[in-house]
Amino acid sequence: MVEFGLDTFGDVNGKPYAQVIRDVVEQGVLADRLGVDFFGVGEHHRDDYAISSPEIVLAAIAARTERIRLGTAVTVLSSDDPVRVYERFATLDAVSGGRAEIMLGRGSFTESFPLFGYDLADYERLFAEKLDLMSALLDEGPVTWEGSIRPPLRDQHVYPKTESGSIRTWIGVGGSPESVVRAAQYGLPLVLAIIGGAPARFAPYTDLYRRALKELEQEPQPIGVHCPGFVAATDQEAVDILWPHARRNLDRIGRERGWPPATRDRFEADVTEGAWHVGSPETVARKIAATVQALGVDRFDLKYSHGPLPHEHLTTCIELYATQVVPRVRELLA
Repeated sequence: MVEFGLDTFGDVNGKPYAQVIRDVVEQGVLADRLGVDFFGVGEHHRDDYAISSPEIVLAAIAARTERIRLGTAVTVLSSDDPVRVYERFATLDAVSGGRAEIMLGRGSFTESFPLFGYDLADYERLFAEKLDLMSALLDEGPVTWEGSIRPPLRDQHVYPKTESGSIRTWIGVGGSPESVVRAAQYGLPLVLAIIGGAPARFAPYTDLYRRALKELEQEPQPIGVHCPGFVAATDQEAVDILWPHARRNLDRIGRERGWPPATRDRFEADVTEGAWHVGSPETVARKIAATVQALGVDRFDLKYSHGPLPHEHLTTCIELYATQVVPRVRELLA
């Protein structure tokens, strides 16, 4: 059965950072109460996102929820210590009663590299070696590992151990074939971040991943997708509410990356044909069903927070997603 999740980066919306974080906790609690399968929190180290320590936010949600799975979207492994990542998530797993998940990635921004004393020239080497170490830690046995980025480990145990003996760990990728194959090499589930273009164009990546798992004699693994979206009562209301906030977010990032200013025509085209899953519950449900069917994925995560979109609109989106969109997607897939 397909799982349905929600992702947020804790986008700053004019409120103090502390209030944004408290609002994210309330959103996670609401998602649990309404039956959403997964709640993901991103890690960022910049002024337009409030969450730099997602495990702490997730632990606060865990203490007030019972069933929803809790994870990151993503943990920036390249600028973190895999041993500490494992320890933090094993602790979250204990607090949540076995509901923790890790999504490992490079991140879509690079602010964490200078912040934690890493050289961007080592971008590839850092992720490759840290993923190798992280893979060894996930077995929860004694670890012997050696690389160029940190001192070696010799028969080292890391604590706490989890009750189940493992933490569900995904690799998040943006669409590079090399990253897809790397996830298959380690036998880890794959999440595709589809933030631009038609979702169906990512089918070659899901096919590549499944072929690579088979050729590498790895067990079949689930595939998830992470897509931006927003739900309101009608298609027009959804676009009208979202557009000014999405534009501010897109333009801010665009100025850093040399993109042209966002236009409403381009945005509406991406809502109609591209990665954005925006509209009424029926419209969003049909688009999600099409995405799931085109890629054959096992989980769909809607990234529902966008720039300074107010908390009240976010909670309405969560309610509509959980109570109307998800049940309708299940009907369409059946």
